[in-house]
Amino acid sequence: MGKIVFNVIFLGIVSLFFVISNTNDLYGQTVESDERALLNVDEGIRFSKDSLFLMNLRFRMQNRAGFNSVYNGSDLSVEQFEMRVRRLRLRLDGYVLNPKFQYYIQLAFSKADLDLETGDIAQPIRDAILYYTVNRNLYFGFGQSKLPGNRERVISSGNLQFADRSIANSLFTLDRDFGMFGYYTLRTKGESVFLLKGAVSTGDGRNASAVNNGLSYTGRVEALPFGLFGNSGDYSEGDLEFEVNPKLSIGLTLSENQKAIRTGGQLGAELYQARTLNSLIIDAMFKYRGWAVMSEYMGRSAHDPITTNDSGDVRFVVVGKGMNTHLSKMVSPKSELALRYAFVIPDESISMYLDRVDESLLGFTHYLNGHRIKIQANIGYRWLEGLYQIENSGNSWTGMFQVEFGI
Repeated sequence: MGKIVFNVIFLGIVSLFFVISNTNDLYGQTVESDERALLNVDEGIRFSKDSLFLMNLRFRMQNRAGFNSVYNGSDLSVEQFEMRVRRLRLRLDGYVLNPKFQYYIQLAFSKADLDLETGDIAQPIRDAILYYTVNRNLYFGFGQSKLPGNRERVISSGNLQFADRSIANSLFTLDRDFGMFGYYTLRTKGESVFLLKGAVSTGDGRNASAVNNGLSYTGRVEALPFGLFGNSGDYSEGDLEFEVNPKLSIGLTLSENQKAIRTGGQLGAELYQARTLNSLIIDAMFKYRGWAVMSEYMGRSAHDPITTNDSGDVRFVVVGKGMNTHLSKMVSPKSELALRYAFVIPDESISMYLDRVDESLLGFTHYLNGHRIKIQANIGYRWLEGLYQIENSGNSWTGMFQVEFGI
């Protein structure tokens, strides 16, 4: 996908935002099925002063204990124990002066959330973005937030049905970035709803310093042919709402990150030379009567993905493709069984540095207060190069117990 083709597509979507911003509000109510900071004063702690100020405060934490086996499928002895606070977040959202001017701030305090495991500088700011609502169909954002990328990444970590996101997400997600965001809801006379989303951002990830003149362009279209999900369920895993009628959301994302300086665009170690990355994402969410299916395909390409320094060290863009699929069933009003299968296949150009990896995971979640307070247990198996036999060297088992607690 060339720069010219992608930019034409993206600019077309952005132009559409402006053309239809003056469309009359004819159908339905405000859509609450996207990833922006949705103000819901029924959750968290509310502070307000007349109509001039509103702040909604929430916190959440994820405490976990788990293990990883020796990298030999037939050996179940434990190589690593993982016991830690995986996430500790403080979220503030609301408005100032006018409900049209909203803000969303999310701070992180755990080691993994501070990026200390991959860098030397603590990064407590995860989200810091201002929103302006033109009307109930159109709003814009300026600041740092998640790009409109793959569904599992955009879903809050507090709304997941497994303790962690998939290996496909780890390698091919777009993640957070700083820039301008636009969101438009296109309604029809029937139940169908279409969501158009776009962003122009730095391409270098959260809290990045100025490096070069490259930018990232992201455009996304979502179709909801059977109408809105209950309780924004297209951005929450598992059918906790027990949808009475089938609900489906299909999404398509295109992204071009020009002169990217990290191995994964917004994530990863710094490359020795800048590269332009192109990403294609296709995903879907389906829910009906306690059953839920989520699936997503992610692909990334780059011309000459391998970079080197004067000493001959190599760092490469993670190019290739991956898939992630979840199937789940609510076995009681508050308990759920879920199955995940995911894989990543590196492009041939980097296959000497990165292996194909598959994983399968079985999860059980007991929801005490929806996704806000829940107990989760996962058991999984990961294998390399498509060799799933238990005795294959490099294959491993994993288990995790996690408690999510928050308001």
